[in-house]
Amino acid sequence: MSIESPADHDGRQSKTQRKQEMQSLQALGEKIIALSDAWRARLPLSDEMLAAVEETARIRSHEGRRRHMQYVGKLMRREDVAGIQAVFDEFEQETLRRDHAFHRLEGLRDRLIEDDDALEPFIVEHPDVDRQALRQLIRNARRERDQEKPPTSARKLFKLIRDTAGL
Repeated sequence: MSIESPADHDGRQSKTQRKQEMQSLQALGEKIIALSDAWRARLPLSDEMLAAVEETARIRSHEGRRRHMQYVGKLMRREDVAGIQAVFDEFEQETLRRDHAFHRLEGLRDRLIEDDDALEPFIVEHPDVDRQALRQLIRNARRERDQEKPPTSARKLFKLIRDTAGL
């Protein structure tokens, strides 16, 4: 028993395969439409595709939007799908790096609030930090935690750490 290729014996795709490909291109088009203008500008899109994406915002009717998404899928056939997917992969990596940095900063903030011994290594690593503000925010964050108040100072401490670390 041999495994057949995606194309039929005469080299053409089946109707099901064409339909699945079209749906995946429409889904990619939906992802492009959902992006902000700044992120979208980084994608290798044709002027015709950009115009179709901008047109989507003006369509209010459900049926009109459905038909327009079919048109976007049709336009996607002429786009550099591999290039677009590479940029989306890059976006995902950036997001993961940003999330990792965010969690690292949260952990650092929590260590500063919990442990007095964490302060000196932070100051050594970041000598230009405003030490007085840092110590004051740590004291206030501890007081807020002990009194079960909203973590206003902990948020300010996070911002100070983020700005000091340059993230």
